[in-house]
Amino acid sequence: MTKIMITLFLSLLLSPAMAAGAALGKPETKLNPANLQLASVSAMVVDADSGEVLYQKYADIVKPIASLTKVMTAMVVLDSKQSLREVIRFSQADRKAINNYFSRIRVDSELPRGEVLRVALMSSENLAAASLGRNYPGGMTAFVAKMNAKAKALGMKNSHFVDSSGLSHHNVSTAADMAKLIAAAAKYPVISEYSTTATHTANFRRPSYLLAYVNTNQLVRYKRWDVGMSKTGYLNEAGRCLVMKAEVDGKSLLFVMLDSFGKTSPIGDAGRIKRWLASGKSGNVASSAQLYQKQKVAEYLAERTTASIR
Repeated sequence: MTKIMITLFLSLLLSPAMAAGAALGKPETKLNPANLQLASVSAMVVDADSGEVLYQKYADIVKPIASLTKVMTAMVVLDSKQSLREVIRFSQADRKAINNYFSRIRVDSELPRGEVLRVALMSSENLAAASLGRNYPGGMTAFVAKMNAKAKALGMKNSHFVDSSGLSHHNVSTAADMAKLIAAAAKYPVISEYSTTATHTANFRRPSYLLAYVNTNQLVRYKRWDVGMSKTGYLNEAGRCLVMKAEVDGKSLLFVMLDSFGKTSPIGDAGRIKRWLASGKSGNVASSAQLYQKQKVAEYLAERTTASIR
């Protein structure tokens, strides 16, 4: 592919109208996708009831999804029918599974499975997610196999999982696949409740101690947002990510925002989507976020070009 062709293709990729126009099919509609500016590299907005795609942007780019992985973890745990009251112990093996990543949970302490699941979803506790996988029948190997089987069953053709926490950048998906995931996850009352818990204090035992947790998605604490299911994610390789189901003007919508620049960028994108749905315009994003997107799309294009040459 020549340099000129790459430049032309890149300019097209960076056009929200191209990325999202097919979602609506009516260029003259009030909801012109060209008027929605987002900081996220990949995004999708879907009507949860009808399945209509209201907006999509580079929705088929395969990307690391970080702790969004924990949504799949929760579904596999709940599908297994393991008791949420059963007490599980956090082990050194769990610490090893997350490469000794920071956690306030003490090794050898215990907590009921339901509480472990709650803090994994609401506060993205990595050791909790690792423990859920290890305490699955057959251990982590069987658990990851179930994650991938579940993805296949949901039609997530471009997704793959290697651990239960999302700390590995080899957990990958697309915005289109993540929309399928959250649509399915939102049907689990436990996931809806736990993932939108604003604050929670977990009561550990052996030894006995308390840990206070706060939801990583601040929108669940905002009265102007009616969030029914939520999960955030972050890795250097994945950027800032947010998926959620929320009621907007009487409609139940699925939001997917992947690889955003800046800690609060996904929150800002959610607000921009909401404004666009109401008025047809979203407002602008910071120049630093625009530059970040250009770099990420250029990297994707270069990788795809290299793959096609091979």
